[in-house]
Amino acid sequence: MAALVVTGLSSPRGIPFVGRETVWSIGIYSGPTLFDLQPLANCTNPVLTAEDIDDVSARYVADPFLLRHGDGWVMFFEVFNREKWRGEIGFATSRDGCSWRYGGMVLQEPFHLSYPHVLLVDGEYFMIPESGADKCVRLYRARDFPRQWEYVSTLLAGEAFRDSSVFHRDGIWWMFTSIEKSELRLYYADRLTGPWRPHPRNPLIANDAGVARGGGRVTTQNGQLFRLAQDDHLSYGRQVRAFAITELSKVNYREIPVSHSPVVVAGNAAWNNLGMHQVDCQPLTNSTYIAAVDGLTSYFRVGLKY
Repeated sequence: MAALVVTGLSSPRGIPFVGRETVWSIGIYSGPTLFDLQPLANCTNPVLTAEDIDDVSARYVADPFLLRHGDGWVMFFEVFNREKWRGEIGFATSRDGCSWRYGGMVLQEPFHLSYPHVLLVDGEYFMIPESGADKCVRLYRARDFPRQWEYVSTLLAGEAFRDSSVFHRDGIWWMFTSIEKSELRLYYADRLTGPWRPHPRNPLIANDAGVARGGGRVTTQNGQLFRLAQDDHLSYGRQVRAFAITELSKVNYREIPVSHSPVVVAGNAAWNNLGMHQVDCQPLTNSTYIAAVDGLTSYFRVGLKY
């Protein structure tokens, strides 16, 4: 969730009516590797903003995840609903990865949702959005992709799990998840539906907001697994760093920082000049990747909710 910074004038009752608000929007990058991403050629970023959302009053859009579907792309992302003051999940479609059309809200709960990690497993589409506000990790299945989703089960419960990333490796399902911004944990299971078991090395990272919280899907390039983490050390969502996973088993875990990191960082454009905290990288061709990213900026707004 983006931070809200209020400055300027206020009413006699103390309710601000002029202030500066930070907002996220979504862009598209591409490159030959995860570490050579640049804005997609002939594409004007951001490709999706809160202004594209026509079925709720949106404050921002963030946390994009991509899937190839048919001859085009589907993107799922957080839509922060200004009236409900919490995140919900929306989707958009594109033929070329550059021009996107908003399709509507697909998942709404009585608690905050974000980080809609989507994956295709044995011909079925699943989603694991962040539901830390409900102190759990929930699994959903597409009943009618991409518009309709149904709750399947709770994978983890009891804590405010943040930005969970699930992947399959060597016949085992693995899940990275964070407790707030500074603690990273690992879980594993024989099936996506669980039961999920805590890794004996937990917490993998403790008290380090610069490397613990998820910054996108676990990515594989040339057989090497990379964990992505948002760097929240100096400020929330400043950049995304990459870590090469060098050992992954039910008893051990090791990773090393990648020298080409950060993968994305706050840029010079107006839409991402304050930070970037999400990368979802997918193959575009045999030699090119496409990535959905998000960027943070701020602007003055009249009549902020206090």
